[in-house]
Amino acid sequence: MTTTNSLRGRTALAVVQCAGMVDLVAMPIWVGLLVEFYKFDPQQAGLLVTLFLIGAVLSSIAVARLFHRFTSGRGVAVVGFALAGGIFLALSQTAGFGAMVALHVMGGLAIGAVLSVKDGTIARSANPHRLFAICGAALGAFALVFLGAVPPILAKMGGPLLFQILGTIMFVGALTALVAFPVVDAAEPVLPQSIQTSGAANFAVWAGILGLCCMSVVQSMAFSFLERAGADRGFGVEKVTAVLVALGFINLFPTVLAALLEKRLNPKTALIGGAALQALLVLTIFGTTTYVPYSIAGSLFVAVMLFTHVFGFGLLARLETTGRVLAATPAIMMSGGAIGPVLGGTLVKFSSYQALGVAAVVMGALALVCFTQLPSLESRRNKAVML
Repeated sequence: MTTTNSLRGRTALAVVQCAGMVDLVAMPIWVGLLVEFYKFDPQQAGLLVTLFLIGAVLSSIAVARLFHRFTSGRGVAVVGFALAGGIFLALSQTAGFGAMVALHVMGGLAIGAVLSVKDGTIARSANPHRLFAICGAALGAFALVFLGAVPPILAKMGGPLLFQILGTIMFVGALTALVAFPVVDAAEPVLPQSIQTSGAANFAVWAGILGLCCMSVVQSMAFSFLERAGADRGFGVEKVTAVLVALGFINLFPTVLAALLEKRLNPKTALIGGAALQALLVLTIFGTTTYVPYSIAGSLFVAVMLFTHVFGFGLLARLETTGRVLAATPAIMMSGGAIGPVLGGTLVKFSSYQALGVAAVVMGALALVCFTQLPSLESRRNKAVML
């Protein structure tokens, strides 16, 4: 029996994380492909990605409601990945907007179920903060390879190849889940009784969820149009690709850093600082017309979300111990992520790229308000609990 404490189980969860989150890694390439190759306008391209994410949200909510009954998410992960692989291959064979809409929704439904069982399993592990950080580090390494290798290949071989690559990755995820997806650990209380029974935990959970949703809106909105903004400002394919590669390289480190600071940095402080910094970086990306500030801010802004999300995940896992809420992490993140692409596309179509920066500041302010409602659990005080 494979458990989350074994190397086999942790490796499987890391692979599932990479395969299941490849849609977010590929988002700027995905949106750019829909605009450049398929000739959809920015709003249509953003809508298609949004529909994919809405599908993921719906299935994530459905699976999360039942997660406390699961002993293993293996079956859901295998079937979800297999369906997603077939859907991506079908996307590579069509160019009609109507067919694209249907396939994007179905693909999201399949992936959302996979990600729910993965995140719920991590949340019920002995140390959710650390295991989530390990999976995040694996995703960062995967993103570096993906963002460095795929754009030049697509430039030479054509747009549909992206969906074929994504389909292949889904099938790898299905095989990995079949062989080594771990069982769910037993849920145990990890907070002092005074917090568990006061009602403060429930309020804090919902405040944290809303704050992370706001950050997810900013993340997906900005990431969807990072490549397009650089291209439309004349920076060229090589320079924009260099930013994506740098972004991927930098993303190797934030989750590792979050794991190292687990017992040294208060989660509430990390969340508040992350929301403020994210808004500032997005404002810089879309507010500048020169390459240097675009490249610096563009390389860093995803890392902020990765770092912050580890602390958010770990804190929510301590506040809610059944795993049901964090099994809905895809819904938490992708409900915000689903809004981002279509919101960004609409703002770009009817206003300008600068409007994305203004929207980021507004959403960042709302996230800050939410995070100030969280309890200030001292990391050192909870050291024994989190080992």
